[in-house]
Amino acid sequence: MLLAIDVGNTNIVLGIYRENRLVHDWRVMTDREKTADEYGILLQNLFAIRHVTLEAVTAIIISCVVPPLVRVLEQLCNTYFHLRPLFVGPDIKLGMPIGYANPHEVGADRIVNAVAAFEKHRRSLIIIDFGTATTFDYISPRGEYVGGAIAPGIQIASEALFQKASKLPRVEFAVPQRVIGRDTVTSMQAGIVYGYIGLVDGIVSRMKAEVADEPLVIATGGLAGLIAPYSITINEVDELLTLRGLKIIYDLNCAAQQTG
Repeated sequence: MLLAIDVGNTNIVLGIYRENRLVHDWRVMTDREKTADEYGILLQNLFAIRHVTLEAVTAIIISCVVPPLVRVLEQLCNTYFHLRPLFVGPDIKLGMPIGYANPHEVGADRIVNAVAAFEKHRRSLIIIDFGTATTFDYISPRGEYVGGAIAPGIQIASEALFQKASKLPRVEFAVPQRVIGRDTVTSMQAGIVYGYIGLVDGIVSRMKAEVADEPLVIATGGLAGLIAPYSITINEVDELLTLRGLKIIYDLNCAAQQTG
């Protein structure tokens, strides 16, 4: 079985593939202070709940945008799985040209999302990933990663508001029925949520204006399901996009090793 791990700044998403089928997946909090042993115990507990043994894992692929955790993940894989993981980056086979001036600057998660989305749709795309940062990536009709935009994530933006405006309370992250709030809490919720929806639709509209085609807009990430229903530009939500991309990239590199 293949263990796919996507390490973001806020969450770690894990999935287990049995052949071509995703049979289990989890989302846990990213903790830069955890040791390899602590992550090992966490995985043992998660696996045990689903009646999976560590020994059943025969390969591991990882995308990671948290550099301090790379060494920890290597130790985890070596100690608990006795495997050397494949890390996603521009130096491995991706099946997609990277149009960035410096391909090493593109986050591994953005590449993985692009690979998965193009494999599924085979057309031009804009992919929005709602994470610690919100990323917008454009994929050409020929399957080239062209580039995109990076904005502060909605949780970061909200936290800045709470911290810098001393009279404003910390509010529940919820969608109010009206944009015109009648009290402080609903006014803040309206500004945070509808303001962010406006940011998303504004960036997507401007990206579409810069290209000659009509890209399909796909949203992923932890908050995609909350924002997408109120957006006028998002066409589809795919919460497992990154895990599918990791499987595709693993298969490409596995095949390359077998023929090489």
